[in-house]
Amino acid sequence: MEGLLVSLIVGGIAGWLAGMIMKGKGLGILMNIVVGIIGGVIGGWLFGLFGTNLGAGLVGSVITATIGAVILLWLVGKLKSN
Repeated sequence: MEGLLVSLIVGGIAGWLAGMIMKGKGLGILMNIVVGIIGGVIGGWLFGLFGTNLGAGLVGSVITATIGAVILLWLVGKLKSN
C-alpha cells in the first residue's frame, strides 16, 4: 500500500513538472499522475538501456519520471501535430 502511495505522489509531481516544462502549466491532478507514472516507466526503461541511474530514493525517482514524462508529452505533441 505504501508503494502505491509513493508511486502516486512521484507520478503527480513528475507529471506536474513535465506539464510546466512542456506547456507552461499543469495538466490537472489526474492527468499529472497518469503522465508521471507512464513517464516513470519510460524514464526507467531509457536509463536502463544506457546503464545509468539518477540515484535512489524519492528525488532520483522524481527526476527519472519527469524526464520520461517530458519525452512522453513531446511524443504526444508530435503525433498530434501530424
